Amino acid sequence: MATLFTKIINGEIPSYTVAEDENYYAFLDIFPLTKGHTLVVPKKEVDYIFDLEDHTYAGLMAFSKKVALAVEKAMPCIRIGVAVLGLEVPHAHVHLVPLNHEGDLNFSNKKLQLTPEEFESIAQKIKACL
Repeated sequence: MATLFTKIINGEIPSYTVAEDENYYAFLDIFPLTKGHTLVVPKKEVDYIFDLEDHTYAGLMAFSKKVALAVEKAMPCIRIGVAVLGLEVPHAHVHLVPLNHEGDLNFSNKKLQLTPEEFESIAQKIKACL
């Protein structure tokens, strides 16, 4: 059965897309820790990031860097935090979180509740920086 992220990649579930190429997809987390919190996934469905083939893993990291630099330009922050948890969705993914304080990367923090218009505005700002 396809994961939630595969359904997003396939357009079966809507997302606020930030970037996409033939192998990777980046979209806003709908339960963000901070504004601009972005998820980057390989289009190939693999549960555990360290089970990815070496070239797919390297490509994911390179694509994540490209997206992170755009997020950093688009969102007011000191830097972008990176986290790989992989417990909530069985599809390898990288969290890119704009940081102004170390505590911003605490997944126990209350998640932001943004309007669809806010999500769309953030996605457009990031896309404009790619």
